[in-house]
Amino acid sequence: MSFVIVSLVLTSAVMHPLWNVLLKKYPDPQLGYLFLTATMGLCALCHGLVVGADFSAALAVWPLIGASLCGQILYGTCLTATLSRGDLSAYYPIIRSSPVFVVLVSFVLFGQTYPWTVLLGIFMAVTGGFMLLYRRGSRILEDWRALALALLAMCGTGIYSLADAGAMKTIEPQVLVALVEGPLVLFYGALWLRQRSTRTVTPQRPGNFSWLHIILPGALAYSSYYLILIAYQLGGDVAAVTSMRQASIPISVLLGGLFLREGAMARRLFAAGLLALGIVVIALSD
Repeated sequence: MSFVIVSLVLTSAVMHPLWNVLLKKYPDPQLGYLFLTATMGLCALCHGLVVGADFSAALAVWPLIGASLCGQILYGTCLTATLSRGDLSAYYPIIRSSPVFVVLVSFVLFGQTYPWTVLLGIFMAVTGGFMLLYRRGSRILEDWRALALALLAMCGTGIYSLADAGAMKTIEPQVLVALVEGPLVLFYGALWLRQRSTRTVTPQRPGNFSWLHIILPGALAYSSYYLILIAYQLGGDVAAVTSMRQASIPISVLLGGLFLREGAMARRLFAAGLLALGIVVIALSD
């Protein structure tokens, strides 16, 4: 994999946890995610108009755009449903295992094969991420519905990743993001209004909360997504790119302060090292 593609993916992986941390500070997380989606769509639209992107080219790949939208909805709804039913530490590693889904679908449906070094790197990165996120004592088989939702969320990530990579052969990243995030605003807006009507307590707005807290997460999320789409546009393999995005996991752990608050340091350091080594193997593979 070229140095440029590796740099784009790793930069995106660094940015991803940053907007997650900012979003968690929002007094109403669901409304915050709605603002995030709207900001991403607006950034993409403005960016596309400034650079003169051809939005009409989307007509040639509308099935891929639709698949990306469906994958995003499947991921988002199943993720929130999983977290409402089960423990985050138990099911999130499964949700983040989308490279496995991508490899299987690419092989079964498209007949694509991978060098053994790439497969080894993917295995190491996914295993390291799983070990880093998983918590001892979690019982993922006790609630089969939560497990099924986690697997569906993983499939959603794989679906929109494959669709995005295919669309990048024809359209510009700004076009894809604008046309996907636009309908998502309507979808998440309807969900928020429905859930708001059932609430008995309205979250209070902190005094130090500003428009920066609304705009910045969406701008960072758009930038992170844009870099991934550019990596696809430059020929980055979907399975390799999604595996390298696992680099966001140890960064998220560090930002969350988990290394300071929890034990199992030896296991965590080993897991982070295995994940990093897997990324190196993928980057050095032809």
